[in-house]
Amino acid sequence: MADEKTYIMLKPDAVKRRLIGEVISRIEKKGYQITQAKLMTLDKIVIAEHYAHLLDKPFYPDLEAFMTSGPVFSMAVEGENVIAGMRQLMGPTNIYEALPGTIRGDYANNMTENIIHGSDSEEAAIIEIKRFFE
Repeated sequence: MADEKTYIMLKPDAVKRRLIGEVISRIEKKGYQITQAKLMTLDKIVIAEHYAHLLDKPFYPDLEAFMTSGPVFSMAVEGENVIAGMRQLMGPTNIYEALPGTIRGDYANNMTENIIHGSDSEEAAIIEIKRFFE
């Protein structure tokens, strides 16, 4: 299979807890290459665009407050089957289903502050990389 790209975001809790290096280490040990990276602070407009599918959910205001509470670390990551591989490395979004050894299983504290986001498809990866790097 040819290399593909994905978008990975370390959320404000990961940055605050100084987990950037740990997560980068796991990504690189898996054999993936980080091709772009930057620390950035998101505004409400970008958060609403990124989480448009959650705008009508009752937890969205808490999510928005969390995502504006500090900087995030954005990465474009490349490698063979990287989308599925990173989703496996991250663990499920529901942290209570995330096994030890996954990023969320080892570090996430609650459902909102779940450390990391990763694209779930090639289409999403293209959109998200463009959103955060162009």
